[in-house]
Amino acid sequence: MLLIPAIDLKEGKCVRLRQGRMEDDTVFSDDPVAVAGKWVAAGAKRIHLVDLDGAFAGKPKNAAVIHAIVNAYPDVPVQIGGGIRDEDTIQGYLDAGVQYVIIGTKAVSEPHFVRDVALEFPGHIIVGLDAKDGKVAVDGWSKLSRHDVIDLAQHFEEDGVEAIIYTDISRDGMMSGVNVEATAKLARAIRIPVIASGGITNMDDIRALGAVADDGIIGAITGRAIYEGTLDFAEAEKLAESF
Repeated sequence: MLLIPAIDLKEGKCVRLRQGRMEDDTVFSDDPVAVAGKWVAAGAKRIHLVDLDGAFAGKPKNAAVIHAIVNAYPDVPVQIGGGIRDEDTIQGYLDAGVQYVIIGTKAVSEPHFVRDVALEFPGHIIVGLDAKDGKVAVDGWSKLSRHDVIDLAQHFEEDGVEAIIYTDISRDGMMSGVNVEATAKLARAIRIPVIASGGITNMDDIRALGAVADDGIIGAITGRAIYEGTLDFAEAEKLAESF
């Protein structure tokens, strides 16, 4: 299992939000490239980037920083989400060296878009499903849809996406523990890999996810815990890789 450090970008800085609220942010660094280097040095095998400004604007806003991170660490795959709403944006990121592009809000509002880009960019498309009580949230988590997370994930599996990132938004940034049960339930319902996100706080959370990794959970994204020090990334990465 991979442990994937998250670098959330807002106005060129590395920040973390609580439950997706842009007004509830903590700035951790003015130098996201150096932050990426810290996690790479600690053993990261993949980096998760989020263009928070892009997610709210509907188009990339931190592309220069994202390109700088990819150029600085070309051997570490990068997955990027936030504001990816058209083929040109996807092509631009892939041309810059990004490995995986995450479709979020548009996957829910226009599912045919996922089918089209999964065909056009095979092996590079991940869908991010952010859910609360089993229902998918959209528009930077500001709205809950009527869509069931498992139904949607099965739909996108048929479309040929590479993986699903599942975030329990009631846990994200709250340091309250990962929702292992919901994540494992989703992983068992589909054949493509699931990446867990939201709520990872300490080594117990890594162990709990590791115990169900065989259900199809290939990785876990961690953010606030590694910035605030409740989780030692290097130690946790070694533990995650043992599963």
